[in-house]
Amino acid sequence: MIARLSGDVWDFGDSWIVVRAGGVGFHVHVPISVLERAAGVGQVELYTHLHVREGELALYGFLTDEELSLFRLLLSVSGIGPRVALAMLNYMSPDVLKQAVLHEDPGVLTRVPGVGAKTAKAVIFHLKDKIAAFSEGASGAFGETDAEVIAALTGLGFSIVEAQRALQSVARDPDLPIEERVRQALTYFDTR
Repeated sequence: MIARLSGDVWDFGDSWIVVRAGGVGFHVHVPISVLERAAGVGQVELYTHLHVREGELALYGFLTDEELSLFRLLLSVSGIGPRVALAMLNYMSPDVLKQAVLHEDPGVLTRVPGVGAKTAKAVIFHLKDKIAAFSEGASGAFGETDAEVIAALTGLGFSIVEAQRALQSVARDPDLPIEERVRQALTYFDTR
């Protein structure tokens, strides 16, 4: 099993990179977060999962152990393969994914291409208790107010990833009304 991989980025595409480690180029399927980092840095260190299927070995890589753990949890759900699990981590941060499952909100999950209502409900059903245990003691997770801001931004046509990035630019004031948080998040898009 290949648990971690570190090296120079030789090549990349829209959902993969080739990492040179020890003179060997490893083709690794990665989420957008890795592609964004690899394009600017040239070197990466990844937590990896080797997916074995009949006639194929596929390597999946993530920047954090948390992303890898969520990827593996998603694979434990019947009907979720590595491509759909990776797509879910592409379209939402680990925090948004965990909050969607914990708050039993299949609407957030169905925004991911390839995830229908039945699959979203299966993810929630199978992972709610596991993610609750996984998230215990975790700090920095998005709260309900943050989820409402993300819902408002995605309702305006922004992707979940864009909404999350915009939300990170908003002042972390618990007394700030939701309308003001949305307004501040929208200014993020004006400054890009």
